[in-house]
Amino acid sequence: MTTTTPAPVFDHLLRMTDHRGTFEHACLGEPRREHGYCADDMSRVLVVATRQPETDGDLHRLASVAVRFLNDAQALTGACRNRMDSAGGWADDPALEDCWGRCIWGLGTAAAHSQVSWVRQSATVQFERAAQGRSIWPRAMAFAVLGAAELLTVDPDHRAARKLATDYAATVAEPNGDPAWPWPEVRLTYANAVLAEAMIAAGVALESPTLWQRGLDLLEWLLGYETAGGHLSPTPVAGRGPGDPRPGFDQQPIEVATLADACARAAGVDARQIWPDGVRAAAAWFQGANDAGQLMWDPETGGGFDGLHADGVNRNQGAESTLAVLSTLQQAQRFSIVQQ
Repeated sequence: MTTTTPAPVFDHLLRMTDHRGTFEHACLGEPRREHGYCADDMSRVLVVATRQPETDGDLHRLASVAVRFLNDAQALTGACRNRMDSAGGWADDPALEDCWGRCIWGLGTAAAHSQVSWVRQSATVQFERAAQGRSIWPRAMAFAVLGAAELLTVDPDHRAARKLATDYAATVAEPNGDPAWPWPEVRLTYANAVLAEAMIAAGVALESPTLWQRGLDLLEWLLGYETAGGHLSPTPVAGRGPGDPRPGFDQQPIEVATLADACARAAGVDARQIWPDGVRAAAAWFQGANDAGQLMWDPETGGGFDGLHADGVNRNQGAESTLAVLSTLQQAQRFSIVQQ
């Protein structure tokens, strides 16, 4: 028996990208150029472009565009702007919010994995600048730690990366002791699995089994909580708390992609089958194994659809959704198996 996952298709992402960056929004498959770009997306572009096992000139170009964009987004303090208009002007001020954390995630990934030497070098310099900062926002710090962990895989003594991971670990709250709701927030919100993944990543980097086990425990609970009827039923845009009705819509691809990333990382420290199965469930969500039985991507172009609703699919193919499906398929390909 063969278990396969579709390969990522980068055609739509390439079409969404010009010399400045990747356009944030699309009307169906057409870029909404007037809406400009954002650092959140360019950080994700850098991740998927540099961790793809077999890269080519197109992916090298994507990585180059992304690393230049993020360099422009950074202030000398390391804080990060997020939104650039279609003419190349910045629409906001540097801050230490999610875009800063995702920026560090992308830069750390590129510094560790890019096959282009100048991209690795530039990403390392930018990482060190951004890693001066610390955010009060849990998800911003969690994304930043993922970048630090990637850099530490190739340079275990990298001072800024290790300090960032150490400082993050010191902020992780103790388990709340509630088996029914062990999550460290009163409600699930967005990109939830990154909180558990960051604990796993920091625990491995700092050789702290207690920390990575806490991440595994939280992720196992989340995976179970976001599964219903044999498929993923992820937290919708409005969030999810104890007792909320299910399923909940509008479901977003980013939630599924974040869960795939976390399960893939968990598989590196825990041999149980639950983690490869979780990655495959995330890929299957895009292929129609979801609460509405709807395909959530265009297999011909690689475009990801923007949202799953009770009455159908938002077929706009923005950057975030497209990058979510590409990221998820990258992870799932690692766990494709062939059995006789």
